[in-house]
Amino acid sequence: MKPYLLGIDIGTSACKVAVFDEHGQAMSTASSGYEVYYPREGWAEQDPEEWWEAVCHAVKESLKRGGIKPEDIAGIGIDGQSWSAVAVDRSGRALTNTPIWMDTRAADICDEMNDKIGAENIFKVCGNSLQPSYTTAKIIWYKRNKPEVYGQTDKILQSNSYIAYKLTGKLTQDVSQGYGLHCFDMRTGAWDKEMCEAFGIPMSMLPDICPCHEIIGGVTKKAAAECGLPEGTPVAAGGLDAACGTLGAGVIRPGECQEQGGQAGGMSICMDEYKADERLILGFHVVPGRWLLQGGTTGGGGVMRWLEREFAAYEREKGKQIGKSSLELFNEEAAKVAAGCDGVVFLPYMAGERSPIWNPSAKGVYYGLDFSKTKGHFIRAAMEGVAFSLKHNLETAREAGADVEMLRAVGGSANSHLWTQIKSDVTGKPIAVPSSDTATTLGAAILAGVGVGMYQDFEEAVSLTVRDKRFHEPGEADRAMYERSYKSYLTLYDSLKEMMK
Repeated sequence: MKPYLLGIDIGTSACKVAVFDEHGQAMSTASSGYEVYYPREGWAEQDPEEWWEAVCHAVKESLKRGGIKPEDIAGIGIDGQSWSAVAVDRSGRALTNTPIWMDTRAADICDEMNDKIGAENIFKVCGNSLQPSYTTAKIIWYKRNKPEVYGQTDKILQSNSYIAYKLTGKLTQDVSQGYGLHCFDMRTGAWDKEMCEAFGIPMSMLPDICPCHEIIGGVTKKAAAECGLPEGTPVAAGGLDAACGTLGAGVIRPGECQEQGGQAGGMSICMDEYKADERLILGFHVVPGRWLLQGGTTGGGGVMRWLEREFAAYEREKGKQIGKSSLELFNEEAAKVAAGCDGVVFLPYMAGERSPIWNPSAKGVYYGLDFSKTKGHFIRAAMEGVAFSLKHNLETAREAGADVEMLRAVGGSANSHLWTQIKSDVTGKPIAVPSSDTATTLGAAILAGVGVGMYQDFEEAVSLTVRDKRFHEPGEADRAMYERSYKSYLTLYDSLKEMMK
């Protein structure tokens, strides 16, 4: 068996690539960014071809940095952001930019379909409420607003399946990304013919569904020339980024939970039975026989990325002088502010909000400002607001019958000791942090490892590859203060939601 596995992560802001040995050690990593386009209010698009260009660049860079021979890669796994709608023609060409998970342009279509088909009927099949963020309404939007695109569309792909196609020439749909379409039966993992007809989505437009670890083909000669990987290298179907991050965090048993700190925030609770709630998100895990009950919020690490981009000019310059990053200095400023942020509360609804409030019109809000407040208050309030959104989803999951004892944190936000401790204190849950920066690409690589036979099963893969770096225990000293702030957080949204329309 060749010694290495390659994981590819199609994130919202960049493609990340990592090469792992069989024990989950990252031998090298690289990333390559791309744009999110906002042509109109409520729209958020990306160019799938820019994903592929970023993949090719990052793969070559990762191999070069690690001194890895391309022929030593045993298999490739791919994960990707959710709820894309990549329209490709018969030649596999992407016909237009794809709306991504932050896009809410199809809100009116969702209202119409919920009335026409019945929200209860839709939920009964797919276990998810019909919302504009999902793929379903975006396809109908193409049909009504881009007939020239819809008329040429052969298949609708997700982010990881588009890259899998570019690598192998095979058009697929992995089971974990099926939850983005409301004509997908969440109990059986198959397309539902009647619901396809109700939505007016041809079944022929939907690729065949396959297990996430299935080897769908090998790298083609054309792809090999473009990305630097040998022709014939096995490629697994891959899966949802949150699900691969959940696997890479070692969450494969019922009751275990991953906390997500990437561009988006949220959590994923592993279950061995179907258990849906309209306020949350239900999907198949990348691990066979498991579901994930998820809370997905728009406010995660992206909130800090926005703050840093717009307000960290001083920290960037100072960081160059003292050898620290702007985000490290942000953490130091936030740490000077007491828990509860002296009454400043932040609603992290920076692109509308998903679960559990499902309001595409929701807005980000800072409340409680006065002349005594500092930049540190803005930063810490953002951290606490994201933690409150996590708590809101966890409480909703508990009401749905899925309580958890501990969280396993992944994503860039988990690198912040302060932010992770705030999340532990706010939720009252201990948090374990494995290799947070590489958990998602590791999960993708594990899929390939199981697919090519490097690992006997997922239990063996996790036991060999996942190791915890640190732990956070919830403190008691600030519990009452956080509870008061959390109540203000909930009240603030309830008071403003009508205005947000």
